[in-house]
Amino acid sequence: MQVIILAAGRGTRMGTLTDSVPKPMLKVHGKTLLEHKFDILPADCEEIILVVGYKAEVIRDAYGDSYKGIPVRYIEQETLDGTGGAVWLARPFIKDRFAVLMGDDIYGAEDLAATLAAPDWALLVERTKNMAEGGIMVVDENNHVLGIEEGDHRGKAGVMNTNLFVLDTRVFEFPLVPKAAGSSEFGLPQTVVEASKAFGIPVHAIDSTSWVQVTAPEDIARAELLVPAPLN
Repeated sequence: MQVIILAAGRGTRMGTLTDSVPKPMLKVHGKTLLEHKFDILPADCEEIILVVGYKAEVIRDAYGDSYKGIPVRYIEQETLDGTGGAVWLARPFIKDRFAVLMGDDIYGAEDLAATLAAPDWALLVERTKNMAEGGIMVVDENNHVLGIEEGDHRGKAGVMNTNLFVLDTRVFEFPLVPKAAGSSEFGLPQTVVEASKAFGIPVHAIDSTSWVQVTAPEDIARAELLVPAPLN
């Protein structure tokens, strides 16, 4: 099993915090956001694929060609054309089943394990009474993802997409889908939903228990409160 981590963006909302480092290298409890993901990867993880861009050399210098024995491959995303575009850059290197994680969010080990344990394809979701920005994921009574309702849903109850996916190489057989009509960015959620419909592959919605989204400077302090400090 391989893992793709999207770490190409600067994180402009973080202000001066990302003047000298990319957002995934910001720290919570002394560990970078990337390390919070590296340290929950399953024992059968064969390779970490990092899609890098802004200040990529900072990430390369920190981790080199391996992390605690797991090989690390770097792919440069020269054009920021969305999460779908980023994942498709890894297409030549993916062998079979793989996970996709965002470089700037913090996920729980149990949530990742539950998503990996699902059959077919899977997406970690957050059920909330107060939606943030972004589309609402449409989930049926069998916890299968059916679609995305775009629009401004802030303040409403709904199902949020954490962008932690478990997929396999079949997804690459479907053309990338724009994030929105006329957009130059390709959305991974949009592509997965349409590929699921076309191929008849269920996308299982797995409920999150400990997802921490990091989008603004105040989220670092919030993460310090929500994420347990490392024991060592």
